[in-house]
Amino acid sequence: MYHKVEILLLTAVASMGVAGVTESAAPVQTYDVAAYVWPAYHNEPRWAELGIFKDGKGEWQNVYEAVPKWEGHNQPLVPLWGYENEADPKVVEKKIDAAVSHGVNVFIYDWYWYGGKPFLEDALDKGFLGASNNGKMKFFIMYANHHVCKLWDNKAADKKWNEPTWRAWVDADEFRKISRRWIEMYFSRPNYYRIGGKPVLMIYEIATFMEGLGGIENAAAALAEFRAECAKAGLGGAHIMACDVGLNKEMVQKLGIDSATIYNFVHWASTDDAPNYSAWAEKGAQRFDVAAKDLGLGMYFAHASVGWDTNPRYPPQCRLSVAKDNTPANFAAALRRAKDWTDKNAKAGMPKLITVNSWNEWTEGSYLEPDTHYKFGYLEAVKKVFETTDKTGKEVK
Repeated sequence: MYHKVEILLLTAVASMGVAGVTESAAPVQTYDVAAYVWPAYHNEPRWAELGIFKDGKGEWQNVYEAVPKWEGHNQPLVPLWGYENEADPKVVEKKIDAAVSHGVNVFIYDWYWYGGKPFLEDALDKGFLGASNNGKMKFFIMYANHHVCKLWDNKAADKKWNEPTWRAWVDADEFRKISRRWIEMYFSRPNYYRIGGKPVLMIYEIATFMEGLGGIENAAAALAEFRAECAKAGLGGAHIMACDVGLNKEMVQKLGIDSATIYNFVHWASTDDAPNYSAWAEKGAQRFDVAAKDLGLGMYFAHASVGWDTNPRYPPQCRLSVAKDNTPANFAAALRRAKDWTDKNAKAGMPKLITVNSWNEWTEGSYLEPDTHYKFGYLEAVKKVFETTDKTGKEVK
């Protein structure tokens, strides 16, 4: 199976045109480094329902409209590759080559469903799955079932989470509809990520999932039915991974959750209390031991976040705290902490999976993609930490 095999990292040749990627001996990678993908950088028709991103470039508009809000504030962030359409398979082919050659071998696509239909699917369906080289890496989906308020509207100061524009609740019939879509469109693909031979489904907000279904017992029944449908499809069932947000032991036990991980350190470490990146990342990582002990899970996967800065999603007068000094070197230290924890805690049959926030959360200040400031620095940090042995097993210095 995929996670039991040592994976050769592929190096991109110059003809692929990926800046910052150079040829070298292909090293051995024994970890699965999985980066979340925020699939918002394309002209999704449903942006019009929210009245935002009229430039036709999706949330790139928030990126290039951002302004510095204090001296030394690193805004606007500028992508080295420009404001590309991530539903274009040719664009994504370049990203895949850059990711794999630097040690990122799994993408976790945020996946959305509101009002009985999908939202932001094109980045995955047309971009990643349309890329001729998508077989170089694995992918799986995170059901990003959070309500939608004015979060992405950079003119709105008050996001009013209690007055959402779109609600993420789904009942049992709607979840069956969604499940069939996942099974038919994604789970059978050869590069879909599996644990224990089962396709992985990550759920972002377990509490919201339960609310929509009418409580924990109904949610458990829905997931049991979902697993059975996956088994009928010849998939061996399903591995349910939860995002560690509002998660507790009762949820884990009654819903049969198999594993959990973090989406961003901000869920467990406030930048108000720990504004320096290193202190913030260290505090966030303290959750690993606590969760592994308290949640009663068979598997918990370590995490590293690149940073945190949501100011581009707010008007100029709104000054939000950030994770300061998130240099590639400091990020590398967070990666090493996650790697060391994984080496110590990974059980037999458990993949050495580490999640990273993220590939492209530009408007949250957390991205691996190259920018004009650090260039390929964050990706080089991943490569340095995880690309540790060559094909002979000797350590690479």
